[in-house]
Amino acid sequence: MMLQVKHQFQSFEEYLSYDDGTDKLYELFNGELIEMPPESGINVQIATFLLIQFGSLLGYKRVRGHGLELEVRGEPRNRYPDLTIIREEHIKQLANRNTIRLSMLPPLLVVEVVSPGELQRDRDFIAKRLQYQDCGIPEYWIVDPQNRTILVLELINEIYNEIGVFSGDDLVISPQFNELNLQVSQIFD
Repeated sequence: MMLQVKHQFQSFEEYLSYDDGTDKLYELFNGELIEMPPESGINVQIATFLLIQFGSLLGYKRVRGHGLELEVRGEPRNRYPDLTIIREEHIKQLANRNTIRLSMLPPLLVVEVVSPGELQRDRDFIAKRLQYQDCGIPEYWIVDPQNRTILVLELINEIYNEIGVFSGDDLVISPQFNELNLQVSQIFD
């Protein structure tokens, strides 16, 4: 019988230097690695559609999918948004490791596609919202496939304010990307 010893990370820097030789994604929770499960097909489909929309608007280098890691305060110490719009300066900063540290300027936008289940809903609507707000991310979208809605939040005076909950044929109103011409129904079709 083989006993598996769990590594206990003392710092985020120690975690960043860890390599298990796989391409698995982990959340760092209380110093231990929690493997991230694969995304659902619908979540990947929605995130890919949005990636294409933003890519055609901003160029592919500024748009990152699920593999981008954000260092955050609290537990877990890192998040992997479904879609992230990065700043021009991030392109070079992320060349070696696709991680935005707290010491860097925050990305411009993060998008989370809600996974099924109450725990996942709470994580996207409450826990991640608070962590992203704390990081100073100017805009946060919560895409809800179950209700076919998009909640757009804008950071004003360090607090997320609701720009709107968009559904059906509504155009998504983005405070930073007003040239985006996107109906909610396009995302869910």
